[in-house]
Amino acid sequence: MLDALIIISFIIAGAGVGFFSIELLPGSAMQQVTNVDGLRWVVASFAALISGVVGLSVQTTYRRIEANIRKMPLEVLLTRALGLVAGLLVANLMLAPVFLVPIPKDFTFIKPFVAVLGSVMFGFLGVTLADTHGRAFLRLLNPNSVESLMVAEGTLKPATTKVVDTSCIIDGRIQNLLETGFLEGQILIPQFVLEELQQVADASNDGKRVRGRRGLDILNQIKENYPERIDIYPADYDEPMTVDAKLVRLAAEIHATLLTNDFNLSKVATLQKVSVLNINELAQAVRLSYLPGDDIEVKILKTGKEPDQGVGYLDDGTMVVVEESSDLIGSEVHVVVTSALQTSAGRMIFARPHASAMA
Repeated sequence: MLDALIIISFIIAGAGVGFFSIELLPGSAMQQVTNVDGLRWVVASFAALISGVVGLSVQTTYRRIEANIRKMPLEVLLTRALGLVAGLLVANLMLAPVFLVPIPKDFTFIKPFVAVLGSVMFGFLGVTLADTHGRAFLRLLNPNSVESLMVAEGTLKPATTKVVDTSCIIDGRIQNLLETGFLEGQILIPQFVLEELQQVADASNDGKRVRGRRGLDILNQIKENYPERIDIYPADYDEPMTVDAKLVRLAAEIHATLLTNDFNLSKVATLQKVSVLNINELAQAVRLSYLPGDDIEVKILKTGKEPDQGVGYLDDGTMVVVEESSDLIGSEVHVVVTSALQTSAGRMIFARPHASAMA
C-alpha cells in the first residue's frame, strides 16, 4: 500500500506541476498557442509520466534503505542516529551567524543553499564519526559490556526471533530446548497459531483433542516459566491463507526463524528463503553415532523379519536388529555393532550378540 501511495503521489504532483507550468511560458509563446487547455493536458501527461518513473525509483530506494535498516544492529542504528542529530545541531549553531550577515537581494539564494549544504555535510560527518567511534561511545555508556562492543562492530550477531508453528507446540520438545538453553532469542506465538491450537483442542476426534489440550498445557507452562521470552503476536492477515502460508509470510516479513517439525513446511519455507529450525532434524543430528565394533546394551523386544533375528530399541528410538537373538526376547543383551543404515524413516543398527552373551 505504501509503495503504491509513493508512486501515485509523485504522479499527481508531477501532473499538477505540468498543468500549471505553462503559466511560466513567455507571452509571445502563449500567443502562438491555439488550444491552451490541450497544451495544459499534454504537458501534465508528460510530467505525470516522468514523475511516475521518478516515484518508482524513490520507492525502490526507500525499500532498499528499509531493508538495510532492518538488518542493522540496534547499537549501530542508535549511534548513527545520535551522530546525525549531533551533526545537525552543530551545523545549525555554526550557520546561525551566516543568516545575520546582510546580503544583497540578488544573492538571497545563498543563505538557503549554504544551510542545506552545511546540514548535509555536518550530518554526514556525524554519522561517519559515529561509525568510527561508536564502540568507544558504547564503552562509556556500559564499560562492562563486551557483547555491546562486538555487536556494534559486527563481530557478534544478535539472536533472531523464532516463530513457532502448531505442530512444534504440540510436540512438546520446545520446552526441553528452552530448559537446556539451546534455544536462543525471542519466541513468537502468532495469534492464528493459537487459534488453530484451540481448534485442535476442541476437535470431536479424541486423539486430536488430547493433542490439542496437551499443546495448550505446554504453551501455558513455558509462558509461565519464561514470561520475558514468550510473546503472543496479535496481528493476522486478512487474505484467505492457510496457517502454514501465514507462518512463512510472517517469518519472511520480520526476518525471523521458523521453528517447526513439519517436513513439508520446512521445505516450503526454505524455497522462500526463510530460515528454518526443524526439531526432528536436530534430534537426528544429536543422536549417538555407533561404529562397527562398538558395544551396546539393548533389550530384545520382538522377533525380526528373519527367523533368527531379534529387534530392540535404544533410548533415542533407534532400531537395533540383532542376529541370532530370537530366543532372547525380553532379555538385556550385550551386543556388538556390525553396521548401521540410514533410511528415510530413521537410522537402523545391525548387531550380533557379544561372545560373552553367547557363552
